[in-house]
Amino acid sequence: DDKVIRLWHPNISTKPVGKLVGHMFSITEIVTNEKDQHVVSLSSAKVFRVWDIQTLSLLQVFHDSQGGPGDMQIYSMIYDANHGMLITGSSVMDMYPLTRMIQDTKQVPHTHEREINVMLYNKYFHQVLTICSESIIRVWELETGLEVYQILEPHGFNTEVTSAAVDESGFLFATGAYNGTVRIWDFGSGQEMKVLPEGKDWKEDEHCLRRLIFLKAQEKHQQLVLALERNGTIKMIQGKEDDIYLMVIWELPDVVPFLQDGKHAVHLRMSTRDRNMAIPFPDVELIVERNFSQPTDNPTMDLLRVNCIDLLQVEGYNLIAAGTLNGVIILWNFVTSTVKKVYRPEDCFTVNPDLHPKHFKINDILFLFRTPECARRSSQDSICSSSQCESSKGPQSSKGSKQSIHDSEVKGEQTDVMVGKQQPMDKKHPGIANLPEVQPPILVTAHEDGHLRLWTLEGRLLKDMLPFTKHSAISLTSLYTDSCTRILLAGNVEGHVILCNISSFLDPPHDEKKFKQLLSWRAHSLEIIQVIYVEEKQVVLTASIDGSVRLWHALNGHYCGYFGQRRLFELSQTRDFILPCDVTEYPIEIKEESKFTEKQKYEYPLIFDREKFEDIPWKVL
Repeated sequence: DDKVIRLWHPNISTKPVGKLVGHMFSITEIVTNEKDQHVVSLSSAKVFRVWDIQTLSLLQVFHDSQGGPGDMQIYSMIYDANHGMLITGSSVMDMYPLTRMIQDTKQVPHTHEREINVMLYNKYFHQVLTICSESIIRVWELETGLEVYQILEPHGFNTEVTSAAVDESGFLFATGAYNGTVRIWDFGSGQEMKVLPEGKDWKEDEHCLRRLIFLKAQEKHQQLVLALERNGTIKMIQGKEDDIYLMVIWELPDVVPFLQDGKHAVHLRMSTRDRNMAIPFPDVELIVERNFSQPTDNPTMDLLRVNCIDLLQVEGYNLIAAGTLNGVIILWNFVTSTVKKVYRPEDCFTVNPDLHPKHFKINDILFLFRTPECARRSSQDSICSSSQCESSKGPQSSKGSKQSIHDSEVKGEQTDVMVGKQQPMDKKHPGIANLPEVQPPILVTAHEDGHLRLWTLEGRLLKDMLPFTKHSAISLTSLYTDSCTRILLAGNVEGHVILCNISSFLDPPHDEKKFKQLLSWRAHSLEIIQVIYVEEKQVVLTASIDGSVRLWHALNGHYCGYFGQRRLFELSQTRDFILPCDVTEYPIEIKEESKFTEKQKYEYPLIFDREKFEDIPWKVL
């Protein structure tokens, strides 16, 4: 009669472990929803309340509006977990379909207390690593969302960690800090293994690390890390088995000033230094004219810094691509011993008061390359997108609309591709078709002006796209592709995720119409710093400066949850559509109009003549 629900622990009978207070009348019935950890209570006034057991908070309130409080008294109540239905019995039976309301969606998601700096996925451990600006490293289980371990102040007191990378085996990860120090850790235990200490003559933030990439080591028990500093310096860091200290073994020379005066390429000369062990990228020097002098008083020199890098170290390619603050794309080719300017925007070296200084800025750069194995698989699957091809590994979409997009692509393009495959048959061996040729890599860049641009290595623009979101021209911040480059993910400063199908576009002749945006959804209310696609689970991970790392279904942009929430993840596709409390926009599916539904243009011979109309007597009308 005190209108309070008490929660008890089975082994503690002295006092309740929690109380649920809120009913104004006596409580007559209680049922539980074990799956969602909810309690549904009913009062004598026929008011229903849904509570969250984990947080002891109220989720929903509704009442039976039929008759007065004394009429049609409810005598019993049960909950049908299979259908999410609350069933009550009075003089009639009533069924209430309960809206799936999770307490985690009512609270602003927080994975860390501060903004996220780094997010990584270890596909071998199936774990996610996150680092915030407070320099707390946390490792999470992907399938459940449970925290595995955390590391506090990994680079020392009050030293911000700004970058990280996981090696190819998944057993190691490296972290880079604001002061230029680098540490290598054991991923499974979180134990520190090697360290690059801070230099004595280093100035504060002079060597702040923006990006780390593990290289394929030529020898066992050797670690090689490619590092990009905030000042634009690209260097290689080496770790040996018998030494706990890392060391910088080479730095790439600054080539941007040499490409400024119209030079398209600069040749490289291999360094004469003796090395005890083989390294994937040789130490090089620029071959330049002796009378060349670097400009020192140019106000745009600060914009010449490299802002992002990516590397391609497979199938005979040995490339490093770099994007600068003023929009120049640079390609280091260590096979041909050249470094060249792939693209340079017009007037990028002049100060234009009408344009923002960072208008040309490239925020991310990515190689798109399909290995021979993926090329063979792609030719067999024709246009099959990554999310469809890998469907056997993960959950299927319960919505037909998203799946129909892929189906229409298969039906519409498979015939064209198959016809093209049948023509180049070997006449001497008609039963054997030509195997698909491995195509050269393509570069994709994410720009400050919101454009997504794709280039050949020669600098030819293949596609210039402004992704469709609620607002246009939003700066792009992050790029990601799957292992066989069938999809392309992008994130922007307003928290949107853009999902594109690039499977057919990568095949020559790179038809623009085959580059298709499939989906766009709002994942955060603030800037996204990293997007990752997990193929085996068909989910997308997003990290933002709002301090949260969130999980989404890739097929339709449905929200799964965030790392750090109380309840476990449910990665299986559900019928319920849930959004976090700080997002109100629904996912946008980009559907192409069928050629049968396109509006036809007609020539209308009848033209309205107002002068003749006014001359007609009104009686005739």
